[in-house]
Amino acid sequence: MTEDDAEVAVRLFADLAEAAESRVVTVSVPPDATVGAALDALVVERPAVGERLFDGDAVRQGYTVALDGETVEPSAPLAGDELAVFPPVTGGAG
Repeated sequence: MTEDDAEVAVRLFADLAEAAESRVVTVSVPPDATVGAALDALVVERPAVGERLFDGDAVRQGYTVALDGETVEPSAPLAGDELAVFPPVTGGAG
């Protein structure tokens, strides 16, 4: 972490929160970072999250990443201070 780095809160739900052993993980990223860079920093802090969230270099199908409440791709600039990662939605009307 450098003096210019920004801190980003990453909110995790369901299996990701379980893997991280926390519902919120704060990561440090450079000021010009992307959402993907924040996710990479999350995996450095909590490696078990990476096993569930990523399929190779890509976010697994079904997971949703939101920046300050708006769905984003990992390539998006990190222009906010809170990420949330949602697991795939399961179930339905019976």
